[in-house]
Amino acid sequence: MTEDKDKNKNKIAIVTGAGTGVGRAASLALMNAGFTVVLAGRRVEKLEETSSLGIAGKSLAVSSDMTDAGSIAALFAKVTATYGRLDLLFNNAGMGTPAMPFEDLSLSQWQAVVSTNLTAAFLCTQYAFRIMKDQTPRGGRIINNGSISAHAPRPFSAPYTSTKHAITGLTKATNLDGRAYDIAVGQIDIGNAATPMTDRMVDGVLQPDGRKMPEPRMDSKAVGDAVAYMAGLPLDANVLFMTVMASKMPFVGRG
Repeated sequence: MTEDKDKNKNKIAIVTGAGTGVGRAASLALMNAGFTVVLAGRRVEKLEETSSLGIAGKSLAVSSDMTDAGSIAALFAKVTATYGRLDLLFNNAGMGTPAMPFEDLSLSQWQAVVSTNLTAAFLCTQYAFRIMKDQTPRGGRIINNGSISAHAPRPFSAPYTSTKHAITGLTKATNLDGRAYDIAVGQIDIGNAATPMTDRMVDGVLQPDGRKMPEPRMDSKAVGDAVAYMAGLPLDANVLFMTVMASKMPFVGRG
């Protein structure tokens, strides 16, 4: 671990949605691995809470709205002005809609999910590319938060599932486009990490056959550690796709 910290001690990371859940777990794991982490999210108090749980002096909280292109631009301008480089971007911020019949979804609900889950990742990746291709040493790594939903949907989840399938396309396309600049792009697909987003699973969630049943969850620290592993690889190696899931969740099988 000391060797990893030394290797990463001058590296700068951005984590979007860093105030809670997977974003917080990844931020703490990256700090423990030696990275200085820029914590991005809407709620400054949650970002500061994440910062207080990590290593002193290894994070910077920046209020950022992933639905606002200007706010995203300001985030990357702040990172450039403060640190002069960027080694890692974890596109983690995301949202879904309440479970409801597909035909009842409003256009505004659809657009909110697309804006947060997909357009924000596109914009953040663009800014990261611009920084990483021109810095010295050149290059860096981008990790996209996909989902089990990038493989198989839950009932009543069309906006979320659609964006997570799209993230897989973004990962593949930018992986190709980044090769010329030593930018490695990969994706982590997460199933049932114990976060506020999955609290409802304790009481039961809708299954494909119409039943509601509780589902097993896993400690989000396992996800954070996986992100830190991916982030710590040399740039001549890449985890293109990784699935980290609760071992007993109903994913591998027939629903």
